[in-house]
Amino acid sequence: MKLAFLPQDVLCGIKNLNINFLTEIRLRRGQPVMVEYGGKYCYLGRSGITAVKNSAIICGGVAETLNKAMDGCVYSYAEELKEGFITVEGGVRIGVAGEYVTESGRIKTISRPTSLNIRIPHVAFGCSQYVYKMLFKKSLTSALLFSRPGCGKTTMLRDLAANISRGHGANVLILDVRNEIAGATDEFYDLGDTVDVVRSCDKLSSLQSAVRAMKPDIVITDELYGKDDAAAVKFARDCGINVIASSHVCDRLALEKLPFDYYVKLNGINLQPEIYDKDFDIVSDNSADDVCGSTAFGGKKEEGDCVFPALRI
Repeated sequence: MKLAFLPQDVLCGIKNLNINFLTEIRLRRGQPVMVEYGGKYCYLGRSGITAVKNSAIICGGVAETLNKAMDGCVYSYAEELKEGFITVEGGVRIGVAGEYVTESGRIKTISRPTSLNIRIPHVAFGCSQYVYKMLFKKSLTSALLFSRPGCGKTTMLRDLAANISRGHGANVLILDVRNEIAGATDEFYDLGDTVDVVRSCDKLSSLQSAVRAMKPDIVITDELYGKDDAAAVKFARDCGINVIASSHVCDRLALEKLPFDYYVKLNGINLQPEIYDKDFDIVSDNSADDVCGSTAFGGKKEEGDCVFPALRI
């Protein structure tokens, strides 16, 4: 994975870490550099993790780092920046905070960046085994993975694509809007022999074209939000094509309007997911142990748990 765009002192610190446990690097102008490492936020020093704030690397400006990540080609990333992030080689996603310049109620660009959230993608072979066994082993179906950010939705989508390709030999179409599922190049992740990847900023029009061109048996895409994304899912389902997607929306009332057969709530890394049918009745075995974690989940759904009431699909 190429992280050469990072400042030299940050690179020195990262080299002393096990990359398998590194999920985020947070650069804030004038503040200590922090990383999410092994599920916890820690300070980063030149020798690696440090518990002492005064030993942490202090971030200078972030504009140079962002420009380097884009290879100086800001224009190439203009559309992505309107969404508040860019995705660079290897599927590394960089969230940007700063002055959001808006026009007609939408972000036009981001000027004077002040913070970067650099998210490191991972391949976790077998992380989807429980969900695959429960929902997809016998036949293909449609399912939505949902959770708050950082619970492994994209990682699981990636592993499900590989499992379905190898287990069913089905034609899998990945609609990779953010270059995170398949990575920035087709060769980065081994997703199976029967996987096709379409990269685009617009799900609905891209899916309409790709369905006609590639004749998929199942479509996998990430981060559904808004009426156009919902329309894209409905179009595929109306064509008899199953869909697996993810969403940050956790409001049951919003989710159950979508045309999925199952809903999978991810509770965190190495924690067993909760699987619901279209009526949001739990369908999985509450006492079962996941192959990727020994923590079983309970069937009780807490009131207000993981709900974003302002979001609608």
